[in-house]
Amino acid sequence: MERRIIKDYFRLVRWMNLLMLAILMWVMNYWVAVPVLQTSLFGEALSWWLVLLLVVATVLIAAGGYVINNYFDVKIDRINKPDELIITNTITKNQAMRLHQVLTIIGAAAGLVVAWFCRSWSLMLVMILVPGLLWFYSSSYKRQFIIGNLMVAFLSALPPLTIAMANVGRLHHRFGDLMDYSPVGQQLYLWLGGFALFAFLTTLMREMIKDMQDQQGDRELECHTLPVRYGDWATKWVITVIAVLTIALLVWIGFFALPYPHGWSTLSGRYVVFGILTPLLCSVWLMWAAKIPSDYKMAQSVMKFVMLMGMLYGFVIVRAL
Repeated sequence: MERRIIKDYFRLVRWMNLLMLAILMWVMNYWVAVPVLQTSLFGEALSWWLVLLLVVATVLIAAGGYVINNYFDVKIDRINKPDELIITNTITKNQAMRLHQVLTIIGAAAGLVVAWFCRSWSLMLVMILVPGLLWFYSSSYKRQFIIGNLMVAFLSALPPLTIAMANVGRLHHRFGDLMDYSPVGQQLYLWLGGFALFAFLTTLMREMIKDMQDQQGDRELECHTLPVRYGDWATKWVITVIAVLTIALLVWIGFFALPYPHGWSTLSGRYVVFGILTPLLCSVWLMWAAKIPSDYKMAQSVMKFVMLMGMLYGFVIVRAL
């Protein structure tokens, strides 16, 4: 029984997603931000303990967000996926609420420590606002038309940007006005902002696919999601338009905009085509072919793979910096 409870706690915080988040932030810092800094006059990157603390802060806040999301979704999950229901089965609502509070408080405190040492007021603002946004998303915004999708996509885009905020804040604190004459800050935000934009678009598509998968419970509880209000056909077209925009941006960045040798025959080009574009098109095809919730779940899983491959693109571009 205890082993099952421990397992359910890990499931409640979605430990696989948290592991992916930690890997993502490690890649963004050491395989994107650090190489950019090494090509500039300001070669100093964040201390390892600040990076570790920032990753821990982000992971804990995200874990708290998953808990509170499940807390408010008990009624919906009882309809959509009763076999996967954790809260009220093995974990009480009071226990879930306490876990959310502990994870969020420790995570926000750790993030504020990083922001203070880096003298990054933007990062400090993020660490204060994000827990509140996660609460309001779970309790209200996710049931409103489009707002919930945009909010979770925005939150998914923040981790790469927090790496940029911390590094730029630290450099400004150390080098002062000299940073104003260097393009390194803009380069960091440009590189990491590209990953953030990719995370935003792919998360937005995945959330809309998930809404189609979960619309039975959403209709029962009067959630105003895109498929509930306008149906599957309209939702699929919206996702397709976002996918086309994403593909256009990937082609432009992967084959025209990068400041190093690129093209279909390069490692970068092959990675974009076979690692990102092909599974993205596969996810869209699965979405159009979907008829039942399990079909949408498959399309959503492929989209998660696309998101992971997009983030791991940092391993490829660093070789040419």
